[in-house]
Amino acid sequence: MIKKKEFELKGYREIQPALPKDLKHVLLNWTKIPIEESLNRSKEFYKIMAKRRTVRHFSKEDVPKEIIENIIRTAGTSPSGAHTEPWTFVVIHNNKKKQKIREIIEEEEEINYKKRMGTTWTTDLQPLRTNWIKEYITDAPYLILVFKQTYSSKSDGSKKLHYYNDQSISIATGILLAAIQIAGLVTLTSTPLNCGPALRNLLRRPKSEKLVFLLPVGYPAKDCSVPNLYRKPLDDIMVEF
Repeated sequence: MIKKKEFELKGYREIQPALPKDLKHVLLNWTKIPIEESLNRSKEFYKIMAKRRTVRHFSKEDVPKEIIENIIRTAGTSPSGAHTEPWTFVVIHNNKKKQKIREIIEEEEEINYKKRMGTTWTTDLQPLRTNWIKEYITDAPYLILVFKQTYSSKSDGSKKLHYYNDQSISIATGILLAAIQIAGLVTLTSTPLNCGPALRNLLRRPKSEKLVFLLPVGYPAKDCSVPNLYRKPLDDIMVEF
């Protein structure tokens, strides 16, 4: 075991926690609600979320910016490993920027569909009627690009590792989807293959950030249709002991 003096002489620095050592702990702000109210809330929330669908046809009607901000705030309440909060939500409202994003994605998606994805994958997508043309990118009033932060910098210039950033960003995006649905808006969770570096450069994001999802957000087009799909029943997704 290296003694402290020897430790310092060898040029090592004592590792400091990312959060303050004297971090204050406070009482949880929580109020128990009656069982009946809890049951009603859970039922109502399920009813709202059960109507959530993946939408690819958007109205060009604008959405108040405050609604988008509240949605992002809600996603930011997500838990994260060691409270690193490893997320950046890039909100795009500018039409020229949306057009450039669409050009980058469609160029790569055409290659994906024709070469990279393979016959099995593209065949599985046929009933959903998807292709490399992404009109929703420019039709939807807003785009939210979700970046995960793999690390950040401490005040002394050293790296602050973001533990469990994959899990953390996935949970935050789930909360983001719920917030979008609760606000009466629709979206699509897209994962633009092979577009991450180009979009990161376009949006001037640091190399520590990786694109995970792109979500168009807005109202559905009047003639919007969706596949007639059914979700698995509770017995198929829950196991009890």
